[in-house]
Amino acid sequence: MNAGIGFWQEYNAEQTMEALRNMSSPTAKVIRDETRVTIPNNQAVPGDIMIFEDGDVIGADCRLFEIFNLETDEALLTGESLPVQKNLELIEQPEQPLGDRLNMVFASTTVVKGRAKGIVTTTGMKTQIGKIATTLMEVDTNEATPLQKRLNKMAYFIFLAAVILVIIVFAVHSFKYSNEVAIYAISVAIAIIPEGLVAVVTLTMAFGVRRMAEVKAIVRRLSSLESLGAVTNICSDKTGTLTQSKMVAVRMWLPSDGFYRITGTGFIPEGDVFRQGEIEGDEFLVQEEQIPTGSGSDHYLRALEAASLCNMAELRRTAHPESNGEWSAIGDPTEIALQVLAYKAGLAKPDLLDQGFKLVAEFPFDSSVKRMSVLYQGPDSVEGPGDYFIFLKGATERVIGCCTYWRDGDIERSLVGEKGTERATFEEMMTEKMDILAEKGLRVLTLAYRRFDPPPDVDLVHGLDRASIESDMVFLGLVGIYDPPRAESRPAVLKCYDAGIRVHMLTGDHPSTAAAIAKEVAIIPEDCEVKDNPLIMTAGQFDSMSDEEVDRLVELPRVVARCSPNTKVKMIAALHRRDLFATMTGDGVNDSPSLKAANVGIAMGQSGSDVAKQAADIVLTDDNFATIVQAVAEGRRMFANIQKFVQHLMSANVAEIVVLIVGLAFKDDDHNAVFPMSAVEILFLNMITSSPPAMGLGLEPASENNMREPPRSAKQGLFSPEVVMDTFVYGIVMGGLSFANFLITLFVFNKGRMGHDCNRAYSDSCYGVFRARATAYASLTFLILAHAINCRALRESGWTPKNLSTLKYNRMLWVSIVVGAILVFPVIYIPGLNTDVFKHSNISYEWGLVFAALVIFIAFAEVYKFIKRRTMKPLTFQSNSETELERMRTFMSQTDSLSVAKQ
Repeated sequence: MNAGIGFWQEYNAEQTMEALRNMSSPTAKVIRDETRVTIPNNQAVPGDIMIFEDGDVIGADCRLFEIFNLETDEALLTGESLPVQKNLELIEQPEQPLGDRLNMVFASTTVVKGRAKGIVTTTGMKTQIGKIATTLMEVDTNEATPLQKRLNKMAYFIFLAAVILVIIVFAVHSFKYSNEVAIYAISVAIAIIPEGLVAVVTLTMAFGVRRMAEVKAIVRRLSSLESLGAVTNICSDKTGTLTQSKMVAVRMWLPSDGFYRITGTGFIPEGDVFRQGEIEGDEFLVQEEQIPTGSGSDHYLRALEAASLCNMAELRRTAHPESNGEWSAIGDPTEIALQVLAYKAGLAKPDLLDQGFKLVAEFPFDSSVKRMSVLYQGPDSVEGPGDYFIFLKGATERVIGCCTYWRDGDIERSLVGEKGTERATFEEMMTEKMDILAEKGLRVLTLAYRRFDPPPDVDLVHGLDRASIESDMVFLGLVGIYDPPRAESRPAVLKCYDAGIRVHMLTGDHPSTAAAIAKEVAIIPEDCEVKDNPLIMTAGQFDSMSDEEVDRLVELPRVVARCSPNTKVKMIAALHRRDLFATMTGDGVNDSPSLKAANVGIAMGQSGSDVAKQAADIVLTDDNFATIVQAVAEGRRMFANIQKFVQHLMSANVAEIVVLIVGLAFKDDDHNAVFPMSAVEILFLNMITSSPPAMGLGLEPASENNMREPPRSAKQGLFSPEVVMDTFVYGIVMGGLSFANFLITLFVFNKGRMGHDCNRAYSDSCYGVFRARATAYASLTFLILAHAINCRALRESGWTPKNLSTLKYNRMLWVSIVVGAILVFPVIYIPGLNTDVFKHSNISYEWGLVFAALVIFIAFAEVYKFIKRRTMKPLTFQSNSETELERMRTFMSQTDSLSVAKQ
């Protein structure tokens, strides 16, 4: 087994490393001896000059020295959803997060746009992606799971107890060996061993894996399933995990119309546009109105024409007979968001082109100017050729510098007036609107346009000057876009709070964007400030703290922005030092070290990288954060059921030990101990009577309070003080009732005759002993079966009509109880089988004792549970999502944990 486990772990590690290796580009373009050559990627060395072009996968970490409109996709390293625009500016702080190192490119990232040259700084395992590989190799995955540790401890305890009981048996017989003494000692040892435990645990785990697959969670490591029940903290990536990983336009502001709200998600161009007007405080000044598709003010339509035509993205719909096709998009995520907005407004680019708009010239996005412009000729009319229009979009500070007018309804007002303050006044107003959008975590783009009168004798395709084209523009408005959260994320986070689980967001995005999403999904309260908030940190702040400083934090941050892979591992380590049980979710390569370091790593199946999937314990096939909550609930259900059937099995073992040990006090005519139960009876009770109901308990559905109870302590184990107490109380009562029936049958009805050699074979002198054994066996059988119903809940009654009615949903349990009860009769009444194998005989009036013991036990169990409900601490968690959010507000108002730690 150890060899198999070791092989499997090494195989997984090799798969992870192979996935990392496969991500690298097989070749790289470098300049050597003033000649451009293509070399295998692993032959690049520090000092090489490497060339990058659109679509290349970068083969090494490089310092850029020449760029042209370079953008790279670094989501696999940083988790940031947008392409990163590179520049050549010097970075003064060398320990900047990866997402802010704009003069560097990194191995395994992709060139989205432009071209560049760079000097190789690191290769192989010294690159940022190589450091991730090193981290994966350093993570210890050989540690036994909590369940394995608990079962190992229980096995040692049972073995020790069996040895002690065997010694007791021989001590009672003055350590004189005989076959009868040896058999009795073996019977006692058998009685304490739950023979069906391994099979029941295996079947329960297998059933849990199947249930997880039904809710779209694939369990790669069986041990992780039971670990989910102890999760106290979930550390989640943002992009693609809490969010959709699809940029979408959600707000727009036009000077004449005020704010607009846009609905809909993803690439699907379905949604509505609502005009909200201007805002004062937290309220809009006009009642929200829906804008019909294709309608709206001239200002509104012109702005959306600019969004649609100054755009290189394409939306496509695949033909499908059942689903009417699925939408997909090609292009820059920002442009896709604007194109989807145009579709929703009825101004899709293909429709405008069909109406007669013709592209004449294009000035592509340039990172140095941060804007893009296009020249279009409008539709021809009966009066002649169409007018020419220039449409411009880009960063606000770059677009506003090109504008000398702003659109106010149908009027174009000048920014250069007699007072000289018009531009400053307008820019102040525009900045105020930008801040409103930025506070919501939106990336703000600016739209502008102007009519264009082409000069005569000028080639409109090649003869235009960009500076002159992008001048005297008319400001149209602002558009706010972002990567929206999944609809299921907020309810899932709130459900985590109800279950006593705290959620942390660790992302590569900027703090304002991360905080906005965190507010939307309830990770932090909606009314909390981003600045100087102890719940919100950047990776620079968090990474600069020593472990001692982190440990002194009153509360670990709920949001960490600009994360690097090491930041996430550091957070997991900080949680572990607080004895918390951490889960990490993610989809990128940047998540894989923390997925490996976490107690349970959960990767996204659709958008996740192969590396993340290999490093994870569980893979979500639907990339749905809400599935994590279902997985935690399943982990809790399974662990609770393990407690139920372990208690059931061990209570039966305790009962058998009580009967056998007390039975040592009774001697037959030859002064040998009389077995109250035979070894075969004990084996039958353990294997046939106890095990099937235990399997049924392993399949119990989750209780109503499953996600209202606090996370169980990973240290507490299977045997909490309450479970241990219950095991011995129920076991002693069952054993006591069974032995009482043995005594009553033997001494009241059969005058206490012990007989001769009754442990070996039946004789007339053993008549009373054999009937007493059958009575004790039947009593314990029915008590064990009844105890299975009793074990369905620790404190709630198992015998109310409501609870008994739910038994029908667990077919395995009720069928095993019925079959177990039926099997008592052939075992007792089949001639030869009863006396020769089980060492007992037929009974008749003794059934009254059996059912009397059953009634007494059920009554005792109900009274015992009633006392526990009255005297013990409630199991349910006295908290909910509102109290957790209020607790965070109180913490923010009273404590600055970052400054406390620094001091």
